[in-house]
Amino acid sequence: MGAGSPSADVRGDTIAAVATAAGTGALAVLRVSGPAAATIAAGLVTPWPLIARRATRVRLADPDTGAVLDDAVATWFSAPHSFTGEDVLELSVHGGGYVSALVLTALVARGARPALPGEFTERAVRAGKLDVLQAEAIGDLIAARSRATHRAALRQLSGALTRQLAELREALLHIEALLAYEIDFPEEDDGPQPRSRATEAGVAVLGVLDRLLATLPQAVRAREGMQVVLAGAPNAGKSSLFNALLGDPRAIVSDVPGTTRDAIEAMLDADPWPWRLIDTAGLRDASEPVERLGVEVSERRLAGADVVLVCADDDDRLAHTLAQIAALSPARRVAVRTKVDDARAAAMWTPSPALDAVLREPGAAGAVAVSAIHGIGLDALRAALTAVAQAVEPEPPESQPMILRARHAAALRSAREEVTAFLDAWESQSLPAPVVATHLRAAVHAMDELMGTIDMDDILGRVFRDFCVGK
Repeated sequence: MGAGSPSADVRGDTIAAVATAAGTGALAVLRVSGPAAATIAAGLVTPWPLIARRATRVRLADPDTGAVLDDAVATWFSAPHSFTGEDVLELSVHGGGYVSALVLTALVARGARPALPGEFTERAVRAGKLDVLQAEAIGDLIAARSRATHRAALRQLSGALTRQLAELREALLHIEALLAYEIDFPEEDDGPQPRSRATEAGVAVLGVLDRLLATLPQAVRAREGMQVVLAGAPNAGKSSLFNALLGDPRAIVSDVPGTTRDAIEAMLDADPWPWRLIDTAGLRDASEPVERLGVEVSERRLAGADVVLVCADDDDRLAHTLAQIAALSPARRVAVRTKVDDARAAAMWTPSPALDAVLREPGAAGAVAVSAIHGIGLDALRAALTAVAQAVEPEPPESQPMILRARHAAALRSAREEVTAFLDAWESQSLPAPVVATHLRAAVHAMDELMGTIDMDDILGRVFRDFCVGK
């Protein structure tokens, strides 16, 4: 273990940390956890002792000088009925860096050690309050930037992934038991159990592993967003639409063609996935070198897009631009007829025959008339984007856990390779049963590593490397 990981530290001491972010705020929260928490609190908190699990108004004073530090709220959690499984003191003091720093200094002076990143959660894992996957979910919950990542982290925190992996592990052990008959009864051609039972069980395990691995791209979508590129000719209203969807003027809006010379990005929370909106330079035959670079950036963004909002201010230009975009990007294309400044006209707008023909081509995903300036048609456009996003990458059902990290995927891929090797050898009968069983044992080992039942210190070091202090 590295010296900066919680697991490298000596166990059994008492730790303290400010658990809230730095900066000015109404409150700051400090936590103390460990066997000396009560002794530390007794020299700092008045009145003391406190009734467990009841928030109490207290006075905090410097243990050496008696100087009052703050008028605060304290909550005491007796072991083992706390997050860490140890005695825990939680203090809510007035916000701002100075007060919390004074109180933390006093706690350290009484014998606490400043906590390392993630050390409170690590102690919860070691005490059996959480498993490793749930600890990772806490980190993901803290880092969540969208409804999708928030939902996925809560699902993992509930233990859904842990239960799924435990069931997989049991299924693998069950197959091993079936193979034991083959090993114990070598004189029987098929053993007392049909060989098909082990095959069917292995195929079922493979199916569950595939479903779990299929959620990794969805986790990436939840974190990084669905790439929604706004494209069209110069002065087609792309930047105005970009700003209107965000509700914040991020892109320069001008009647001068070529104003946007580079891609501008912003993340917008949405269902089922957040949208990574990308405003691009207008597509045109640019001779000026800087403008040409902007067009090249636009073309690269289009090549990697999930959805393209194709913008133009009349039907003929919209039909032409849709055909142009189709040659540059495989993404779904939503036609956006911009600058329709009358709500009634937008509601009654019907694509021209030429535009309607283009909208029937593969990859086209509907058309909407909007006015970014007046907010007309934006709800219809958001609904169209939501429908396309769901079609591009359906959200997994609530009952399906998601794997959120590369560590999860690596372990599951390893298990899948071993189960596949088992099935190939078992069905071909190319190897004796004891040798075939080693593939199942390796798959179980991958499950154990993923759940943290082996190599605990190494896994915890990786889990808590990026945790914040005080959690």
